Amino acid sequence: MPKPPLDLTLYLVTGRELLPPGKDYYESLDESLQGGVTLVQVREKKADTAEFVEVAVKTIEICKKYNVPVLINDRIDVCLASGAAGVHLGQTDMPISLARRLLPPEAMIGISAGNVDEARAAKDAGADYVGIGALWWTESKQLVKDVLGVRGVGPLLDVLEGSSTKAVAIGGIKTTNILRSLHGAVGPVSLRTLDGVAVISAIVSSPRPKQAAQEIKSLVTAFRRSSPGIITMPLTLRTPESLKEGVVRLMARIRKDTPIIHQITNNVTVNSLANVTLAIRASPIMATTPQEMPDLARLCHALLINFGTITDKAGMLAAGREYNARKKPIVFDPVGIGATSYRKEAAKEILNTWQAAVIKGNPGEIGAMYGSSEVESRGVDSSGQVFSDPVKVVRDLARRERCVVVMTGREDYISDGLSVIRLSNGHSLLGDITGAGCMAGSCVATFCAAARLEVEEEWVGRLGRGDMLLGAAGGVLALSIASELAAARPDVKGSGTFLPALIDEVYNLTPETMMRRAKIEVLE
Repeated sequence: MPKPPLDLTLYLVTGRELLPPGKDYYESLDESLQGGVTLVQVREKKADTAEFVEVAVKTIEICKKYNVPVLINDRIDVCLASGAAGVHLGQTDMPISLARRLLPPEAMIGISAGNVDEARAAKDAGADYVGIGALWWTESKQLVKDVLGVRGVGPLLDVLEGSSTKAVAIGGIKTTNILRSLHGAVGPVSLRTLDGVAVISAIVSSPRPKQAAQEIKSLVTAFRRSSPGIITMPLTLRTPESLKEGVVRLMARIRKDTPIIHQITNNVTVNSLANVTLAIRASPIMATTPQEMPDLARLCHALLINFGTITDKAGMLAAGREYNARKKPIVFDPVGIGATSYRKEAAKEILNTWQAAVIKGNPGEIGAMYGSSEVESRGVDSSGQVFSDPVKVVRDLARRERCVVVMTGREDYISDGLSVIRLSNGHSLLGDITGAGCMAGSCVATFCAAARLEVEEEWVGRLGRGDMLLGAAGGVLALSIASELAAARPDVKGSGTFLPALIDEVYNLTPETMMRRAKIEVLE
C-alpha cells in the first residue's frame, strides 16, 4: 500500500488538556478539520494505553471523513493498535531505523529536530518530515531545549535541501506571528521554505476552532503565493540609471504624500533625526510607550528602530509586531551591537520577534551581526576597517535575515540577498558629527515608506512589500549627496557648522541634483 499524501500545510497537534471549558475534544477536532487542517497528530501524555488507543481510533474515524491522515505521538504500539498512518518521534524515543522495521512500509515517520545535527540525522535516516522548533516560547508543552527562534531554522532547512524530507515548524505559532515565522524561517543558502506549520493551542484552545484553522491556513497559503525570494525587482533591471530614476520617483512620492515616520531612537540624536526627517519632507513621530503602538502603526507609514541606548526595548518589540501586522516597513539600526553581550541578546530577541525590511549598520555593526571578527566594533563606532569581501558579507547577511542590508562606510554596500549595489557618495565630515549614521537610518525609513506607498493595494503574502533595496539606496544617497554639498559651502568651517548645513542641503535637494551626482554601481 502506498503512503498517503503528506500535506504539512496545517498540522494539528492535539491536546485535550488545552480545550476551553465546555468544549468536547471530538467536536473541536471536527470543526478544526472543517477549517482546513491537513494532518493530525494525537498527543496523549497522561492517558493510559487503553484510553490512548480509544482516543486514537475515534480521532481516525473523524479524520477519515476529511481524508486527513493521523499520526501518533511517540507510541509505536498505539499506532499499530489503532491503524494510524504513522508516528511522530522525539529525539529520546525509538530510533527511526527500528520504527521502520516495526511499522508497515507505508507508515509515515516524523521526528523532532532542534539543531543541524538532528536534522541531518533525520534526513539520513529517511524521515518523512522533521518538526523544527520550538520556534517561540510555548506553554502547550514542556520544553527540554532552548527556544530555537525563527532565525535559527534556516540552517536546518539548508541541511534538508535536495532530500525528500519535509519540514514543519512547531512551538508557539499563532496568527500574530505566523507570517514572521514563515518569512524568517528560510534556508539562507538554499532559500528553502517550510512545508507548513504545526499548531496546538492556537486551535485547540480556541472556542471557535474552525475559524482559527481557517485563518491560519489562509496566512500559510498567502505566503506560499508570494515569491520565496526577497528580491523585488528582476536582477536584469538593476542598472545604475534605473536605480537613479527609481530614487527620483520616490523623492517625488515623499514630497507628494509627506509620509509619517515613527522613530524609536537613542536619546543622543533624537533632535537630529527629527530635523532631517522634516528636511526630507516627511513627518517624524518619536514615541516609545508600548500601549501607543497599535494606533501609531495604523497612522504611520514606516518604523525606524535605533537601539543606541536600548532604554525602550518593550516599545521596540511591541511596535515591530504592530508594523509587521500591517505590512509596513521597519528599518532596524543595531547601533553598537558589538559593544556588549546585552546588545547582542537584545538584537537577537528583536529580530526573532519581528521581521525587518532593512537592517542598516556600519562595518563593525554588520560584522557583529554577520558573526565576523574581521572588522571590530568600537563602542557605537566602527574601527575604521573594511571587509576583504564586503559584497559577500552584505549579500549573505541579507539572505540570512530575509531583508535588505545596508553597510555604510567610505563606500556604502546594499544587498537584498541577490543583487548588490555600491554607492560612493559622501564626505569625511559625516564621521565628525554625532548621529550621521542615525540620520541615514531616518532617510532610509522615509524612502522605504515611499516605496511602500507605491504598492498600497491589498497584499498579505510578504512583510514590508515594496522595493526596499531602492528605498535603502534612496535614503543613503539623500544624506551622502547632501553631505558633499554641505561640505563645499563657504560657511562650513568644521563639524559645528557642518551639521546645520547638512540639514539645509537635505532640505534643498532636487531630483536633478540626485540624478547628476549619484554614484551607483551594480556589482552583482
